[in-house]
Amino acid sequence: MTKGKRSDIIVKGGKMPKTYGFEAAQQEEIKAALKKVKEAKLSLKLQVLDLRTRGYKNAEIAQITGYSKSRVSAIVCTYAKQGIGYFLQENRKSGNRRNMSYEEEAKLLAQFEELAQAGQIVETGEIKKVYEDKVGHRIGGQQIYLVLARHGWRKVMPRSKHPKKASDEAIEASKTSC
Repeated sequence: MTKGKRSDIIVKGGKMPKTYGFEAAQQEEIKAALKKVKEAKLSLKLQVLDLRTRGYKNAEIAQITGYSKSRVSAIVCTYAKQGIGYFLQENRKSGNRRNMSYEEEAKLLAQFEELAQAGQIVETGEIKKVYEDKVGHRIGGQQIYLVLARHGWRKVMPRSKHPKKASDEAIEASKTSC
């Protein structure tokens, strides 16, 4: 290794970490967004960006916010690549991604409700097959139960034995006493 040559410097992983600088306009943009936002998770992410603009290191931000250092780094990286608009998008997917609307589910279940009213036994397997055909893909085993619960359906099973049935001893005693 020759002294003074840059080609002789070896960094673990072959890459030096990126550092992101923030301009005054970006600092103001983040502060303005932080004032507007009411959602807690989004507010915490914007707080990460705000602390980073003030010169805090990732480890310090992680300690303050409760995120890991790598998560803090990922948030800052996302901001650097996507901008503040990424965090403020209205149409970002969050939980509760349903395949059908409530009305579509009700329409699908109406045909099975008619069968149930007629006294026939309706099984979840049949409902699941029709549901999967309607949405065009397979669904998890629990999802059909969530759909049924959302529409007020409940599981009703026939009893395995009558509640007033005599005990086995009483039945045997009645057979031998005749």
